[in-house]
Amino acid sequence: MFVPGHPDGMLTRTPQRERSRATQLRLLEATVDCLVEHGWSGTTTTLIAQKAGVSRGAQLHHYPTKAALVLAAVEHLAQRRAEEIRAEALRLPPGRIDQVIDLLASAFTGPLYVAALEVWVAGRTEPELRQALEPLEARVGRDLYRLTVDLLGADDSRPPVREAVQATLDLLRGLGVANLLSDDSARRQTIIAGWTRQLAAVLDPRP
Repeated sequence: MFVPGHPDGMLTRTPQRERSRATQLRLLEATVDCLVEHGWSGTTTTLIAQKAGVSRGAQLHHYPTKAALVLAAVEHLAQRRAEEIRAEALRLPPGRIDQVIDLLASAFTGPLYVAALEVWVAGRTEPELRQALEPLEARVGRDLYRLTVDLLGADDSRPPVREAVQATLDLLRGLGVANLLSDDSARRQTIIAGWTRQLAAVLDPRP
């Protein structure tokens, strides 16, 4: 128990805070797993709590509704994936646009993207979810755009560059959807290779 003014108060409070954070992380990761495995309609807060190994009371304490839990999970894993991409990009040789694009493409074929698609589709017909989802997706989109500009070393003050970077993300997003029901990797690689050559020409500041 935390006792204000007690010299050991912070020592007793810190483990509790860490346990609370650990519980949240288990719930967030279990949410994504459930969305991928069961879809939006099959994902329930009870199922998430069971998969996370936490009580229903603990789940409700941290996230009182399914929408709150799902949105927090999408945001958390989007941030984590962005951090992983930055870390992986540090190992790439400079100027390798093709490897940067391949790295970004992987973000649109993994479990997080599948989970996000489930939420987007649900938001189309659920007004409350959509209202909460729109600002989140806008923020995630801006962060991903800025991350892409940084990885490419692009000068997006030049109008063609700004549009080309956004088109790159839109292209990768669409190819990720096409890959959902069948392995579309061969066609995807051909399209990405062609687009990468065009993007390299746009990013080159020389006449």
